[in-house]
Amino acid sequence: MKKISVLIPCYNEQENVVPISEAVIGILTRELPQYDYELVFIDNDSTDNTRPLLRQLCAGNPKIKAIFNARNFGQFNSPYYGILQVTGDCVISMVADFQDPVELIPRYVKEWENGYKIVIGIKTSSQENPVMYWLRSCYYKLIRKMSDVEQIEHFTGSGLYDRQFIEVLRNLDDPTPFLRGIVAELGFKRKEIPYEQPKRRAGKTHNNFFRLYDAAMLSFTSYTKAGLRLATFFGAFCGLVSFAVALVYLIMKLMYWDRFPAGMAPLLIGMCFLGSVQIFFIGLVGEYIMSINTRVMHRPLVIEEERINFDAPGPSDGGNPKNSGNPEDGGNPSDSGKSESGGNLSDGEEAADPGKKA
Repeated sequence: MKKISVLIPCYNEQENVVPISEAVIGILTRELPQYDYELVFIDNDSTDNTRPLLRQLCAGNPKIKAIFNARNFGQFNSPYYGILQVTGDCVISMVADFQDPVELIPRYVKEWENGYKIVIGIKTSSQENPVMYWLRSCYYKLIRKMSDVEQIEHFTGSGLYDRQFIEVLRNLDDPTPFLRGIVAELGFKRKEIPYEQPKRRAGKTHNNFFRLYDAAMLSFTSYTKAGLRLATFFGAFCGLVSFAVALVYLIMKLMYWDRFPAGMAPLLIGMCFLGSVQIFFIGLVGEYIMSINTRVMHRPLVIEEERINFDAPGPSDGGNPKNSGNPEDGGNPSDSGKSESGGNLSDGEEAADPGKKA
């Protein structure tokens, strides 16, 4: 019997983790009874009641598993790491807030049965803020024109990924993975499923301007050279224009020495303009350097604090400890209730650390 893994990353989703688990299990048992399944939550250091609820879910159903991160490792690393830990023949990645409709699961599986290694959901419309949807559309159109790699519009990462593609991800060894770009760049032949994105079922979205900016810059610095080329070309253009204007001023001053006061205004305007251009492109180059620095440091994708209902140590990036954060001392990092130091994490100890930052 083939096994379907459903991965649900979560952060402060106490209102949603129980309903989403019930909805996913309900649709799997009702519409896909011919498959075995596992439901894996990866919690990105939630500060609300999410973790106690996940413990209860895992205690009530051995097919529900949980990975607790030692801290918040970001919106890209945590889901990517979770994909590498599943044990099914395929993994379906969905968000916990119901904005990826669970009704997509049978449609994903049907196309997987037809031979597609990757089946992804594409938002054709959204019930969320129409302004944000329009801004995203503009961004996708812009990045597609500047990138040498195909960019998939309105793809959030939700989809089905075959075990064969998961092994490709495992071998990438990228400390700052951008799954949406990787699917377009290295993925197999894929099937796109259109859907309308509903509103969050409950709770408050964790996507703010800075998170969206991080996503945009990770995509921009990973898949385009346009920023650096633009800096080079625009710098050369400004240099030529400045030289031409300076030459004209010199000629006019020599020809009309007493009647052509140059004044300070053109000089100040030119200085402010060129200074702002320099600051802008220094910041842009800094984004590229920061991206390079993150990759060079090669930090682990995720450090696990605890995992529940995993019978054996997880794949941990194919046994590569430098990306997993699991200990190599022969202990079982997947044992429920074990911390990285090997000590037992009691409920009291977890409650004693409410000051963790997201």
